[in-house]
Amino acid sequence: MGRRDDLDRYREVGEAKREDLSEFIQYGDLGESRPDEIRIPIKIVDPPEFAYDPRDMGGVGQGQGGTPDVGDPVGEPQPQPGDDGADGDPGEEGTEHEHYEMDPEEFAEELDEELGLDLEPKGKKVIEETEGDFTDITRSGPASTLDFERLFKEGLKRKLAMDFDETYIEEALRVEGWGPATVFEWARGEHIPVSRAWIEDAYESIPAEERSRWGSIEEMTASVDREPSAARIRREGIDEVPFRREDERYRYPEIVEEREKNVVVVNIRDVSGSMREAKRELVERTFTPLDWYLTGKYDNAEFVYIAHDADAWEVDREEFFGIRSGGGTRISSAYELAAAVLESEYPWSEWNRYVFAAGDSENSSNDTEERVIPMMEEIPANLHAYVETQPSGNAINATHAGEIERHFSEVSNVAVAYVEGPDDVVEAIDTILSTEDDA
Repeated sequence: MGRRDDLDRYREVGEAKREDLSEFIQYGDLGESRPDEIRIPIKIVDPPEFAYDPRDMGGVGQGQGGTPDVGDPVGEPQPQPGDDGADGDPGEEGTEHEHYEMDPEEFAEELDEELGLDLEPKGKKVIEETEGDFTDITRSGPASTLDFERLFKEGLKRKLAMDFDETYIEEALRVEGWGPATVFEWARGEHIPVSRAWIEDAYESIPAEERSRWGSIEEMTASVDREPSAARIRREGIDEVPFRREDERYRYPEIVEEREKNVVVVNIRDVSGSMREAKRELVERTFTPLDWYLTGKYDNAEFVYIAHDADAWEVDREEFFGIRSGGGTRISSAYELAAAVLESEYPWSEWNRYVFAAGDSENSSNDTEERVIPMMEEIPANLHAYVETQPSGNAINATHAGEIERHFSEVSNVAVAYVEGPDDVVEAIDTILSTEDDA
């Protein structure tokens, strides 16, 4: 085994020891990752290597000016890099921290497995239409697409429906005292599909002396077996099949619509004076993995970041998690802006939508009931979610999350999660992602 094999083996060991995904989400440094690349710390063991002792330079008895002669006292060896004990005690393994890199798709797969999620992205916007198998049927079309098998089956069904045992009817015409009218009425009662004209023609062809062969119809039916149409067709075959134009059907290719699985995620955050650093960090720990997850799930993911105090404004991602203002709070201002952005840029017919909001649940008086709840009901979305971040537990005036939860308790696409510390983050993410409406 060469040195390259050693390196590969040690890296495999390191990757196996990378930080647990849940632990990384709750306590890891999320800032080292990018939207398209998640960097999870791993501990890599330094592979062994040969090194020359820096004190062993040159041969015995060799030297230049300043080299002591034999018998001259010498000083203590000069300290070398790594000899001051700062890099570890004797015998301690050297280690370094590197990162296991995964893209959002792999992150989503692992989070699905870890949390037992089964979110299936829905296709919205049609990006291509192609012709599939000839599964559709129309009443008109080119002759080359005529469904002859279907046409033949329809004709055969008609043949069976119109067919009858001619010998059986002729024997009924030989019942004493019966003529065409009587036989026709009897045949109708027996559900035999024979016409009055056929009976009259058959009666004329029967010699007069044979028209009284049977004393009664009961005697005739007891003596003559009626042969089923199917048995007779199998025995004699079919000379012709009665096709009709109304039986014609033409095969038409199924139109297969390829739909792009795209999503817009609206992230809303309270940036008012009460949202101090600890609360802001909990928002980042919750929203960042959600962004990675949905990026990995959908073909195309776009993000809108809205900050608000009493008013709302759109920001970029870098500003979103760090910005802070000194104003009051009116959460409905963010939903007003979100509704306008979604309506103008992300129509519901073409985009999956997720609207995530977070804050400490403090809101201006009556704003939740009178404005926010009605707007959440009016904005079509796969999922609405609110995340309350209160590191010290609920404040007296932190009522927004509770009002949302009570109002939407019977609604399948609204989630409310409570995050008091990093330990609650993964559970909050699970609550949100497992709530999406299947409709």
